[in-house]
Amino acid sequence: MFQLGKTIVSEDIIKKDFMCNLSACKGACCIDGDAGAPLEANEAKIMVDIYPKVKPFLRQEGIDAIEAQGIYITTENGELETPLINNADCAYVIFDEKKVALCAIEEAYNQGEIEWKKPVSCHLYPVRVQNYTEFSAVNYNNWDICDDACVLGEALQIPVYKFVKEALIRKFGEDWYMELEKVAETF
Repeated sequence: MFQLGKTIVSEDIIKKDFMCNLSACKGACCIDGDAGAPLEANEAKIMVDIYPKVKPFLRQEGIDAIEAQGIYITTENGELETPLINNADCAYVIFDEKKVALCAIEEAYNQGEIEWKKPVSCHLYPVRVQNYTEFSAVNYNNWDICDDACVLGEALQIPVYKFVKEALIRKFGEDWYMELEKVAETF
């Protein structure tokens, strides 16, 4: 691990390779697991504001889950997340004609209906950020459903930090990312 500003960063984001391989995993990270996508407080407000424009892109199951649970939920630990459909799929998941999981929020963005791409936690994946009082931990989440993404990333020689460059800049800023690149050159 190393420190960049107020972040403690896992070396794995430099040392490990990653490139999403949706044709292999079918977007399993959005439909497997036991929790929704983590949201930042400002993102919860955005979700409320954009929901009317995202709703037409949703599956009925997603609409039903959102109407029953809310546009976002607050966990027992006080953390904000997207709601789930039957404790599995993110309520905002839609599927393309090949049964690949996609994000209705991102689809609304791609269609020009909204100006916000999706929650930063989704954009950052497989990087996860845990905020603490004095710093944020920036870690690589190694999940077996992403084995094909690791194989593809290795074949293409794309380190995790380069795969999520846009999202890291969105989260921490251009200067932070440039410092990360300098550190990566030393590995």
